[in-house]
Amino acid sequence: MKFSPLGTSGLSVSRVCLGTMTWGTQNSQADADEQIEYALSEGINFMDTAEMYSVPPTQETYGKTETIIGNWIERNPGRRSEFILATKIAGPGLSYVRDGALISRKTIIEAVDASLARLKTDYIDLYQLHWPNRTSPHFAKHHPNMLKFNDVDATQESAGMLDILRGLDECIKAGKIRHFGLSDDTPWGINEYIRLSEKHNLPKPISIQNEFSLLHAKDWPYLIENCVHQGVAYLPWSPLATGALTGKYLDGARPEGSRWGLVQRHGLFRDTELVNQAVSDYMDVAKKHAISPAQLALAWCDQVDGVTSTIIGATSLSQLKENIDAFKTPLSEEALADVMAVFKRYPMPF
Repeated sequence: MKFSPLGTSGLSVSRVCLGTMTWGTQNSQADADEQIEYALSEGINFMDTAEMYSVPPTQETYGKTETIIGNWIERNPGRRSEFILATKIAGPGLSYVRDGALISRKTIIEAVDASLARLKTDYIDLYQLHWPNRTSPHFAKHHPNMLKFNDVDATQESAGMLDILRGLDECIKAGKIRHFGLSDDTPWGINEYIRLSEKHNLPKPISIQNEFSLLHAKDWPYLIENCVHQGVAYLPWSPLATGALTGKYLDGARPEGSRWGLVQRHGLFRDTELVNQAVSDYMDVAKKHAISPAQLALAWCDQVDGVTSTIIGATSLSQLKENIDAFKTPLSEEALADVMAVFKRYPMPF
């Protein structure tokens, strides 16, 4: 397993991060235990979760994934130091999570304490803001004029960020969290947090996790360049585009128990005709180079300059093994050229 610095934290994380959002809906406690053990045996030392998991998020499944991880930690207390544990506070909009409140100093402190209790641990290595208080250009809102940036009160947003930083600072000083990061945010969000942290001597964000895959690479180059030069680790989530890049949803297929067969909070916005065409072409590239479509997509993501650690998830141990194996052998120059030929035909298919 290869490792990379986690931003400016001083921590070193495996190039593969174990994602956990299916644990509690598609996966049981036994499944999760098996995945944790296998990931650790493969040298993975980075695990990502969130208070709103499992997915699709509902009031009934809220906190389930953290509870499952906590059950493993409780049974293996001496092994907590084997991995860097990341979780996230839900942003505004979920009525069953703090009445849909904005993230603030107050909600940060409440949410950290609740996550620590579910995770049955004394500290969280990386605490992330799952999405910002303002609406950001994520979840298919990245096309021109889908958002009105001029309608946002930047001064008000900045004041909210400063309040958040003060809550994070309290939690860090109390030993409850070690570092904080962002998720589903933008270069302005990154840089404003950094500006405020420097001005007020408060914690700096050390990472950001955003959606990034062959079907959704909008963060290249501008946000990723920003991350590299600001010392912010870039952590792609959904590198398989919620499973689309495996080919299992090709031509409208819906395998039993698969994620696209479940009701999605934001709908199936990745299910477009262009996505279908792109996936079909990527499958041809994978076949030509004698690897699976999933391994093609994951190996490509790992080889993008600026990527720190790619978050992968699986609903079976066999899927997890296939996904981890993708990081063991880099794609050849020929394979990368074939991938980019397809990418240029479908740069933004959803």
